[in-house]
Amino acid sequence: MLVRGMRGGNEWGRASGAPWGSGFPSWGCARVSIPPGDFPGFVPTFQIDKYLYDMRLSEETLQEVSQRFGKEMEKGLGADTNPTASVKMLPTFVRSTPDGTEDGDFLALDLGGTNFRVLRVKVSDNGLQKVEMENQIYAIPEELMRGSGVQLFDHIAECLANFLDKLNIKDKKLPLGFTFSFPCHQTKLDESILVTWTKGFKCSSVEGKDVVSMLRKSIKKRGDFDIDIVAVVNDTVGTMMTCGYDDHNCEVGLIVGTGTNACYMEEMRHIDLVEGDEGRMCINMEWGAFGDDGVLKDIRTEFDHEIDMGSLNPGKQLFEKMISGMYMGELVRLILVKMAKEGLLFGGRLTPDLLTTAHPPPTPATGQGHLPQGRLGLEPSHEDCVATLRICQIVSTRSANLCGATLAAVLRRIKDNKGVERLRSTVGVDGSVYKKHPHFARRLHKTVRKLLPDCEIRFVRSEDGSGKGAAMVTAVAYRLAAQHKARQKILEALKLSHEQLLEVKQRMRIEMEKGLGKETHAEAAVKMLPTYVCSTPDGTEKGDFLALDLGGTNFRVLLVRVRNGMRRGVEMHNKIYSIPVEIMQGTGEELFDHIVHCISDFLEYMGMKGVSLPLGFTFSFPCQQTSLDEGILLKWTKGFKATGCEGEDVVNLLKEAIHRREEFDLDVVAVVNDTVGTMMTCGYEDPYCEVGLIVGTGSNACYMEEMRNVELVEGEEGRMCINMEWGAFGDNGCLDDIRTEFDLAVDELSLNPGKQRFEKMISGMYLGEIVRNILIDFTKRGLLFRGRISERLKTRGIFETKFLSQIESDCLALLQVRSILQHLGLESTCDDSIIVKEVCAVVARRAAQLCGAGMAAVVDKIRENRGLDFLKVTVGVDGTLYKLHPHFSTVMHETVKQLSPKCEVTFLQSEDGSGKGAALITAVACQRRDMACA
Repeated sequence: MLVRGMRGGNEWGRASGAPWGSGFPSWGCARVSIPPGDFPGFVPTFQIDKYLYDMRLSEETLQEVSQRFGKEMEKGLGADTNPTASVKMLPTFVRSTPDGTEDGDFLALDLGGTNFRVLRVKVSDNGLQKVEMENQIYAIPEELMRGSGVQLFDHIAECLANFLDKLNIKDKKLPLGFTFSFPCHQTKLDESILVTWTKGFKCSSVEGKDVVSMLRKSIKKRGDFDIDIVAVVNDTVGTMMTCGYDDHNCEVGLIVGTGTNACYMEEMRHIDLVEGDEGRMCINMEWGAFGDDGVLKDIRTEFDHEIDMGSLNPGKQLFEKMISGMYMGELVRLILVKMAKEGLLFGGRLTPDLLTTAHPPPTPATGQGHLPQGRLGLEPSHEDCVATLRICQIVSTRSANLCGATLAAVLRRIKDNKGVERLRSTVGVDGSVYKKHPHFARRLHKTVRKLLPDCEIRFVRSEDGSGKGAAMVTAVAYRLAAQHKARQKILEALKLSHEQLLEVKQRMRIEMEKGLGKETHAEAAVKMLPTYVCSTPDGTEKGDFLALDLGGTNFRVLLVRVRNGMRRGVEMHNKIYSIPVEIMQGTGEELFDHIVHCISDFLEYMGMKGVSLPLGFTFSFPCQQTSLDEGILLKWTKGFKATGCEGEDVVNLLKEAIHRREEFDLDVVAVVNDTVGTMMTCGYEDPYCEVGLIVGTGSNACYMEEMRNVELVEGEEGRMCINMEWGAFGDNGCLDDIRTEFDLAVDELSLNPGKQRFEKMISGMYLGEIVRNILIDFTKRGLLFRGRISERLKTRGIFETKFLSQIESDCLALLQVRSILQHLGLESTCDDSIIVKEVCAVVARRAAQLCGAGMAAVVDKIRENRGLDFLKVTVGVDGTLYKLHPHFSTVMHETVKQLSPKCEVTFLQSEDGSGKGAALITAVACQRRDMACA
């Protein structure tokens, strides 16, 4: 239930200055001076307060109105509810506001009444953000306003030709923005269907037609000039764009004049009437119709009903009839008439003039106390003058308060859309009531502040009209199109065709053959290292095994219990230990003594200190293996620098540390890298798993190769798992034709320039850095962040790959993308967020496709090795990029399917890590060893 009024202590209890302006009676009256302060207690004033009690709206009432309007906005945006919504929330296809970098020469046509303007608007950036305008006003004769649509648009085309002639620019094909301030339904930026004529226009054969097409036909018929009509907007949108050029926070347009309307920038994901869910679009609210469905019936007064019944459109535009200049003067007149009839004013006298509806609407009066006498035939007393002022004040205050309540709903929605605690936004405003009424603007601002205490809202008056705004819409559209074209040209190098991916697949196959060959292995980039893992699990393995998983600053010690038969399965217990930096960078002895100390702690924790168990060692650093239980460390990576380890057998270093401790003994059966461990983990679940893949911080793959092809190891029978070390693919230059300037920049500043080139194009350690380099390039070219490069953006490694995954998440709104960018110190607009998201998508898609091309080479080789027409195979996969990126796995799977149509490839995620795989390798090796000894 609404609380209608408030008594005392508010603005309505005072009468300092003249409170009325546009639309109020200017009856040519004597001037009276009302001293500031409370009224001196005249009986008429008290009776007016009581008489117009229903027009005095409390803050609670205004909050309720604001909430109701918010619900009406929701209805208008919904596809199912829009047809019955009063507030239609019309898409304008204006997708961006000015950012100050617009540049060019534009025309604008501003049509909304009996006169229209043609403008030439020159916009220049050059760091000065300068606008020069020339304009000419042309009249539309009344016979054309009521004639045919063809005649009207022919007249407009003739005036355009005249304007171009005067400026001697008829030979230029300039872009034009068209402000058409009549109710329209837009289907795209340059197409607007007239719903109904208003403002005295009655041209035939225009309603239901595209006004842009009609203007184009009239121009084409003349044949003496040509223009490019880029956009059609209404005056509210034009106002927002005009003010938006000077204040980049402007995202709301408001007009309060003869009529009233508002527009604002809405998130695309909320606009059901338009396809697409990224970015923003300006919504023309047509808010004058708020209440047409009855939601304001409890606050509409008898005077509102009387005005509505006497209007040209009864039951329509009810909100507009409560707040706009066309109706406020008439509201005052109706109140004066009723009070006079009841003997409360003018001694009960009525005159014919007072009983006559003003037509045309009264002109604005901004002086102090223009009160009725003279031509209304009235001789008002001092009390009558004060009473009239009071009535005007109440009517105008209600108008400002209602306007503020609905505007607060719009701003609250923007705040919620952005997910910010405190909204800072700007409203661009035009209209004679707002500009000329001496108190309307102040009251409106006050209401918005009261209803939105957690927002900082700035109001900017439009001084140049909506014609400049139409030119700005056009300028923004041209800027966006030019910038999009420039960005696409740069990103084109990262978009790989099917033919290019096939070529990558074939080159990977060639490099694989080189790595396997005895004579070519030394010079091969892809080393194809034998692992001495000769079979995958078959489900008969059993026993208790220890596993050690070392590949970073943390490592795991595991107890893995493998059971077969009816109880087949794997039970795991593990504990995670850290390696301090001083040990990572100390001596080898210190490192391996620390590892053995952690193993000892784990065995004690498990109550198995005296048990000697077989151990599998996952060691995720580049190694050359000569047997299953020997791995020569080639080079430390990932921040490790322990001395005395490179060139040594890590299994031997571990055994020596165990012997030094003299607490327990372990049988180190196998040393494997994490990729092989992943394959074995998944192989226990799926017998078809013969390939391992890791795509995380780094990337690598392994697979089961026929022994006859492994020339580095003696023997022809059976198979052996090959650790490809495919991250080095391309180190010999075979991928140079698809590497971009951004890949080169990332490689050049890496810790190992010229090495691991394939890995640098596909793995998590580098994708964020590729994105950062592209963003810097875009910004330098003025295609992003308004050309301003922040210090944070210059910082290497600032754009982590996890941000790619977050930014590309389907459920992540652009406001959250913007939040991520702000967290990185990058002040971005909504448009910037869309661009960053696109860059992330292109970089991640290329990575997934390249990974897929490499995998296609692997599965096709397995198929051809076995002479099969069709291969069914499973790939065991691990790695944060594969698991966490929302689209990487899908794109990679699609690529493998396209490039290897004769293979049915299933991808199985490893859930238990490579430590379990090391234990299973140990289990398989122990079983084979036991069988050999039997």
